[in-house]
This record gives sequence, structure tokens and C-alpha cells, in this order.
Amino acid sequence: MVMTSDSVILASTVRKKIPTPNIDRLAAEGINFTDSHCPAATCSPSRFALLTGHLAMRRQVEILGPNSRMPIKESDYTLPKLFKEAGYATAVIGKWHLGLGEEGQDVDWNQDVKPGPLEIGFDYSFLLPNTNDRVPCVYLENHRVVNLDPQDPISLNTKIDPRSTVYPDGHKTPEAMTYYKSTHGHNQTVINGIGRIGVMYGGKSALWNDETMGDEFLKRTDAWLEAHTSVNPKQPFFLYLPSQLIHVPRTPNPRFHGKSELSYRGDAMVELDAAVGEVRKMLTKYGVEENTLIIFSSDNGPVYDDGYDDGTTVLTSTKESDRGHDASGPYRGGKYQVYEGGTRVPLIVHWPSTIQHGESSALVSHVDFLASFADLLGVELPEGAAPDSQNVMDALLGKDAKGNTCIIEESPGKIALRKGDWKLAKNKHSRNNKKEADPAFELYNIAMDIGEQNNIIDKHPKIMEEMKALLLKIENGAKARGTFSRL
Repeated sequence: MVMTSDSVILASTVRKKIPTPNIDRLAAEGINFTDSHCPAATCSPSRFALLTGHLAMRRQVEILGPNSRMPIKESDYTLPKLFKEAGYATAVIGKWHLGLGEEGQDVDWNQDVKPGPLEIGFDYSFLLPNTNDRVPCVYLENHRVVNLDPQDPISLNTKIDPRSTVYPDGHKTPEAMTYYKSTHGHNQTVINGIGRIGVMYGGKSALWNDETMGDEFLKRTDAWLEAHTSVNPKQPFFLYLPSQLIHVPRTPNPRFHGKSELSYRGDAMVELDAAVGEVRKMLTKYGVEENTLIIFSSDNGPVYDDGYDDGTTVLTSTKESDRGHDASGPYRGGKYQVYEGGTRVPLIVHWPSTIQHGESSALVSHVDFLASFADLLGVELPEGAAPDSQNVMDALLGKDAKGNTCIIEESPGKIALRKGDWKLAKNKHSRNNKKEADPAFELYNIAMDIGEQNNIIDKHPKIMEEMKALLLKIENGAKARGTFSRL
């Protein structure tokens, strides 16, 4: 069971302003990893790598827009396919943001929307199709939009049917944005008083309620678990539960207002914490918590102003804070950046029947889940599957304190290699794969400089050249699993 959420922060300073008793309890009872990483510093590339075992640069996956097609191919071997092969029921409930439909064809939101999660290994899906700041602002259950009125058909970008509802345009009528004002880029279609990325027509009866979205996902999770455990009580399950709660626009349910000292952003974290507690109650209710492995993590580092004015204070051009609280703590950067603040994320592994609680400094990455679970389940990966996924199951179970020798981290425009305490970052190759004449490199020693403030590339030419050769090898197509395992 994997739960992912944008910008989850567990630093002790946050707990004073944002109470997270359920997540704290999960960490205290499981293994809390202090050097875990998402494969990329933004959501779509990170989730792509998690589900496929491919680095996002292999398919040039970047942040996907409202009309983006699914970059995961139906022929790809995926995490849900692995679990299905091992006899598991599979489901995804929550924020998808991995595209839908087939490349080269427009998605018709009024008919079956596919390919999607069902075509890549999930038995059931209930989705926020993109993100809560993007259109279409509707739920998608399996292949169909929920509660859609056929007399009010949905279209994106162009109004295809004269019957379709027309929503305010945030560019022309900024006063329509009554919930949040846009600071950048979030001022196209206005739904529920919030400007969104993208243009949407129709679907008024199917619109979600931003403030009750977290409850809706919990309700669907409970219904799926109840149905599964009553019909197939002995069949194991894999549930991918990516939360939207901390992603912008942050719209916590009113019952959580004022539950933190940091307004909507902090209150949304309190609601996420409550959701963790509710899921654990469900597992107990259905008699499966003791033998359910829970993985709690985040798909990228923290961000404050991500398109809306929700009270965030920007202190400098490189550091953000909320009333004195800096979510990235000692680390440099955050979401969108390849530095530790953008890729080092919380990771809690909880499995009461199998692992002992504690803390681990093992170096691990989400891209490694596929190869790791293949090992745990005794499934042989097909040839060519998950080429960048390394087997770190011993580390995830607390049996190995070191984890990976090397991992790759990505962000828009940059790529980095972590090798032990050393980190080398460089500009990515251009889209046409032509090498840059003189790409900029940065070298840091994480043990000596956790904030990555001192580029010491000139002081360590031998280390730089060794890591440069290895990084370029991976960037030019070498499989991370085979390359790094031989080091």
C-alpha cells in the first residue's frame, strides 16, 4: 500500500505549528528513512518513475497539462502489473496526474476515457484526473466521469457543444476568483471561485467540491476495502492512494480550519494526517492492518507559492517561509529543484508483522519500488522491465543500513547523481539529444555541506571526472540497475 502526497514535511519544527499525531505514530511504529528520495522534483515525472521503474527522462516526461496523454504505455511492465501477477487485487484512488488517453487522439470526456489506470494493471480506479489546480474539475471512476449530465457535455480548450456550461475566465473576470487569487498561471477557467490551469466547458453536475475531496477519496477507499475483504478476504491487495490535500489550491475541509498555526497550508497537512489515521482505522476494521505494509511518502519537496496567494511569505529569491517556518529545513531548494530540498522526501515503511521500528539512513529512491517488490514477491521481471529500478528491499525492511550505492535525481532542466555523500548536478541534454558544448556542473559533499552551498568541483577533479562519466553514461541510455549494481 503506497500513499503519496505533495510536499509532505515531517521536520520537528513543523510539529510545533502543525500537529501530525497519526503520521508521527506511523513513523514511531515503522522505519523512518532520513535519506529517501523521489526520482524527480516534480509530480508527474516522479510518479511515472515510481510506477514504471523508468527514469522520467527516458520518455521526456515533465509536468503534464490538462490535455496530456498517458506516457505509460500499455505494454510497459508496471507496479500494479507486478502485484497482479503475484495474485493481488489492485486499485488507485486519488490524484493521478499521469495523463489519460492515447497519443495522437483527443480525449472524449463524455465517453470511455482510456487508456488509463485500468490498462496498466489496476483493477479499479477513482481519480482526480490531473491535479486539483487543473481542469477538468471532475472525478473519473474507471473509464467514466462521475455524475455527468449528457446534456452538458465536457470539452477542453474549445466549446464543442452549444449546450455546454461556460465558466468564468479568470483573465477577463479576475473578480470571479473569490476563494484564492492567482499569483501566476492559475487564472483560466474559474471553478468554485478558484482559477485553474486550462479551459473547460460543460460538466456542471459532475464538478467536484474542493473542500470535500479528501472525504470523497476516503469514502471510496473504505468502500473498495469493504468490497474486497468481503468477497475475497484471503486475497492480498495493492492500493495506491495518492493524496491531493497538500497540492495547490489548498482547500482543507472547514472542520480543519484553525487546526494548525499556518492557515490553509498547515490545516491541509492536519487533514492529511487525519486521513492517515482514517486509513489505518479501515485496515483495523477489516482485520488486515497487522499484515499490511504501508508506505508513506511524497512525490517532491515543499513549495509555498505555487500559483495562488494563500498567505505564503517569500523571504528571498531562493528561500520561502510561512511566518518564519521554512519547510525545506536545512536543505537547499524545494519543488522544481534538483537539490536535496526538492528530492529528499519523507519515507515511512510500516509493517507490524514483519519489521521492527527504528530509523534508517539508507539511500533509497521511489524508482526502486518495482524491482524491490519483485524480489519480495518472488516475481522475475520481464526482460527490459524497470531498467532503472534497483532492489533495495533489504533496506526497506530494515535489514540493510546502506541502501543504494548511487541514485539519479531529476528536475526541470537538471539531473543529478548521488553517490554516497557526493552529489554531482548538471544541465540536462537538450530535447533533440544534442550534447551541450559546456554543460554546467556542480559538485557537493552532502556530509560536509548538507545545504549544498559550496560548489567544490574545482577542488576534487578526480571525483568530478569519475562521477561525470557515470552520470553521462546513465543520461545517454545505460540502465541504472545494471550500471550501479556493478559498482
